[in-house]
Amino acid sequence: MAKKSVPEDALTPVLRPVRAGNGFEEALEQILQLLRLGLVPAGERLPAERELAERMGISRVTLREVLKVLGEQGLVESRRGRYGGTFVLPRPGPGGPGSPVEDELRRRLAGVNLEDTLRFREVLEVGAAGLCAAHGLTDEGTARLRAALAATQDAPLTEYRRLDTLLHLTLAELSGSASLTAQYAAVRAGVNDLLDCIPLLVRNLEHSQQQHAALVEAVLEQDADGAREVMREHCEGTAALLRGFLA
Repeated sequence: MAKKSVPEDALTPVLRPVRAGNGFEEALEQILQLLRLGLVPAGERLPAERELAERMGISRVTLREVLKVLGEQGLVESRRGRYGGTFVLPRPGPGGPGSPVEDELRRRLAGVNLEDTLRFREVLEVGAAGLCAAHGLTDEGTARLRAALAATQDAPLTEYRRLDTLLHLTLAELSGSASLTAQYAAVRAGVNDLLDCIPLLVRNLEHSQQQHAALVEAVLEQDADGAREVMREHCEGTAALLRGFLA
């Protein structure tokens, strides 16, 4: 007999409507939390796609992209047929307790307060975006920012994170505050250590690129409120992924 899906009330503490703007990232975070908390044990079936999509307030297309990522990471498996659905798999051995991957992850997390790092990063990023937009950029600054954006848009996956970092560092430097730039460089180094522990997800990168373009446009139009809001949303998307995989 096929195993039943986990009762809805067991998932209520985690599953909730996501905020607009980061549907994929926040939905992934929530389902990763379900798995990491053991609310859906190995061998059990996740709720039906329709129920999951409705509870998180996302489209079934977005949900399927989330489940595809989880499948690629060896965390779930889709099965067809009368008793089909999406089933939770045992945690992969190579990344299990005592493995080199797990040991390295624990080493990196040991010296980091994840929530503090993510909040400090958001304060610095949002502040830098607002300053650049409010004060405007010189022609040279505009050219640098456009070039940094273009580099991320053409980047292969192996180079994306480095060029993404350079775009954000460029924005911090153009804010005109050397102290902010130095603090951001330090916190970004810590964030990159954590990002290196999670997979690069094409859907997330595409979304990030859309946010980067909107951010640069807001800065160049001197829309300080718009620039701050886009950057805040962008930081929240990255934070959702890190919490989902690492928290």
